[in-house]
Amino acid sequence: MARDIFGRDHRKKRGDEAEIRVTDRRRILLDDDENTNRETEAESPSLKPSYVEELEARTKAAEQTTLEVQSRFEQLRKQLQSETDETRRRLNRAADERAQREKADFIAGLLPVLDNLQRATDAAEAGSASEVIAEGVRRTASSFENALAAAGVEPIDAVGEEFDPELHDAIETVEGAPGDEGKVVAQHTRGYKIGDRLLRPARVKVGRPRDKARPAV
Repeated sequence: MARDIFGRDHRKKRGDEAEIRVTDRRRILLDDDENTNRETEAESPSLKPSYVEELEARTKAAEQTTLEVQSRFEQLRKQLQSETDETRRRLNRAADERAQREKADFIAGLLPVLDNLQRATDAAEAGSASEVIAEGVRRTASSFENALAAAGVEPIDAVGEEFDPELHDAIETVEGAPGDEGKVVAQHTRGYKIGDRLLRPARVKVGRPRDKARPAV
């Protein structure tokens, strides 16, 4: 039994007064490990060379620039498409309006023809002389020719011209005087064209030598 210099026993007193404390050493070790790991991660330097990090930074910047350029390009493309569609619609409207004006002008040019036809009809019904009726018909034909000319329609010259299968439709061959071979000697119906476009060919008679004259098939 342990005693002090005075011979007193202290074991029982320490047992009575001291409080028993139990410390979980496992928890302390775990906390210490977590703190150590975090400190290690925070303090551990990057293992990549500086030029690699610089290249990665440049790559990211280039990718961002590419995305911005693509976005701008898409905006410009949509804007250009919208402007193109609007221009196409405007041109179509202008073409339609022009066609309507040209149609109206052509019809307006035909109205005098109708007037002359009506006058000729009235004269015939009133028993007018044939000369009056004939004059009305001539005026009608002249008005109609003027209306066609205003629309850009031109008659095709035929009589006396060399036969041209692109412009003339030979319906008959006839005996021709010397020098008339292969030429148009008469015209049944006049041909017309507008610009370079053939509306209809002229129906004609073509001269041939005497022994070769024959009807066209």
